This record gives sequence, structure tokens and C-alpha cells, in this order.
Amino acid sequence: MAQGLEAPWALAFTNDGTIWLTERPGRVRIIRGGHLLDAPALTLNVVTQSGCEDGLLGIAVKEPYVYLYYTYRGSAGNTNRVSRFTIQGDLLASEQILLDGIPGGSCYHFGGRLKFGPDGWLYLTTGEGYVAARAADPSGLSGKILRIHEDGSGREVFAWGFRNPQGLAFDFLGHLYASNNGPTGDLGLCCHDEVDLVQQGAFYGWPAWAAGTKTSYPQGSLPSRSGPMAESGNAVWAPSGMTFYTPATNERPTLLVAELKGQALRRFIIDAANPGRVSSQEVVLQGQGRLRDAVAGPDRCVYVLTNNRDTRGTPRAGDDHLLKLCPASQALSLNPQQTQS
Repeated sequence: MAQGLEAPWALAFTNDGTIWLTERPGRVRIIRGGHLLDAPALTLNVVTQSGCEDGLLGIAVKEPYVYLYYTYRGSAGNTNRVSRFTIQGDLLASEQILLDGIPGGSCYHFGGRLKFGPDGWLYLTTGEGYVAARAADPSGLSGKILRIHEDGSGREVFAWGFRNPQGLAFDFLGHLYASNNGPTGDLGLCCHDEVDLVQQGAFYGWPAWAAGTKTSYPQGSLPSRSGPMAESGNAVWAPSGMTFYTPATNERPTLLVAELKGQALRRFIIDAANPGRVSSQEVVLQGQGRLRDAVAGPDRCVYVLTNNRDTRGTPRAGDDHLLKLCPASQALSLNPQQTQS
């Protein structure tokens, strides 16, 4: 659908099928009618450092507004905020800051996903900024899934104890799922990336519970962790954006998760009788490098962003891309050999 993107991070659709997407250096881009518009809809002055995880990150659309999550240089260092902008044709204008002061750390674990829930709240993920203790503070903004009203009012900590959650998805019954990056050397631990069924008020373990075991943690007692629903074990997925996808009207939606380090699109089949249990999983797309986001489109196709120009990947010709994966037959399989891109 598009190529030559620079470290794209997230995408969302307007009601007419237009695609709005973010690039980490601070640009919001538009794809209309299958064509990438030359001029950005918005260019923000963001903090984005080579090898780091900051910049312009999440996007959500609820017309006539576009909601953005981005990093700027605040008085206390790198800081994240959520703002909404008014759509004016092919431009965004009139920033309204909805949530500010989310600690960003120096380089890593910024979270950044935005998603509207079926309840009308705007949900967002925040990383702990590479300061593990922040995730264990139930009242702070870091290492959390937060939610706010669309005008920024009514802020709540929905769930806590996350290291670096980068994916959110709601199923057709309204259950919330999140992807969370496991440790890569933190506390001497590795791996164990997670996909979680998120329950309101629940604690998801970081850092008191890490890599599947209880760790020595000096901040006192913390609850036992909820989840995970699925985890990578001693492998590294580095899961990011995720979406529920329904290949046909008579089929149950399945969960698709984009992987950065794993360089794959992974499909999870969730038990129809238990929303917190995965009955099977498989890789359905490989060979495109790092994958940052996956979104089910209004046309029953899946849209996937590659992320090979984020200074951690190996760019190839045309990177980065927006890929469109559509059913190739009535079987509606998501096998790589049966997709179009």
C-alpha cells in the first residue's frame, strides 16, 4: 500500500476508509484511495533518538479528532503526552493536550499505544521508562494501561505492573488484551514476552514477578501477578501492535500480534469458552523484517506496518512498508502463500 515510510509506528482508519499513520520522527501521514499523500498532515517537534523508543508513537481516530501519543523534552527530561487534534481536510490543527507528564526515561520503554474501547474510553499504554519500580507503583503513570474520556477527563489506572506494553486490542465481546515486552537483561533476566487478558485493577507482575518466577524486590509485598495468557518462554518476540481479525462472518475472530525481534505476524486462537486461554498459535507472515503494527481494516483485510528503519532493523529496498493482507480464496486462510501484499 505504501513504501518509503520512515519508522512508522501506528495506523488508524477514518470512517471513509482513509488511513492515518504515524512516523516516529514526528510526521502524521495519510493514505487515501491507495495513495500516500506527499505532504504530512502534521509535523510535530518530538524527541526521537537513534536506537531509542521515543518519538511520535500511537494514533487513534474518533472523528473529527485524531489522538496522538508523543515524546517531547520537558523540564524533567523526556516526557510523553496524549493530545488530540482537529481534522481540517488533509491537515491536523488546534492541539488540545489531554494527558501530560508521563515519564519517558532516557531512551527505553515508552509504551505508546492508543485504542478506543467499546465503552467509549480512550485506552493507552505507558512503559516504565527503564525504571522498574515505576511499574510497581499503583498510583503512578508509568508501566500502566490507563484510560481517559475522549476530552481528557476522568483519568484512571486500568491495570498496572507492565514493563513496556505496546499492543492493545478488544475482542467482539469487549475483552481487552495487551502485549507486553519481557526483560532483555533487566534484573539479569531475559525473554518471556507476554500477551495478556487485561482485567481492571489487576497487577501484571513487573518487576516483582519476572520471567515467570518471583524475584527479590525491595519495595515490599506486591500482589501475585495476573496472566500471562501466552508467553514466549526463552525466545524473544518483542510483541507490538495487535488486532482481532474475522476472516469470515461465520468464523470466530482470532488475535494477530506483530513482532519486532521475532519478525513475524503471530496468530492466536483463543478458547471460545475461556477468553483467557489460548488453544493454539501459529506464525502466519514472515520475511518482511520487523513488524510494528497490525490493524484489521473495514474491507476485511489486515494492514501491517514494517519497522526496519527504526535504527534496530536492516532496511531493504522500499522500507518501510504498509502491507495489505487479504483473503485469496473462500477458504480465507491467512497462510503466507495465500495472501496478497
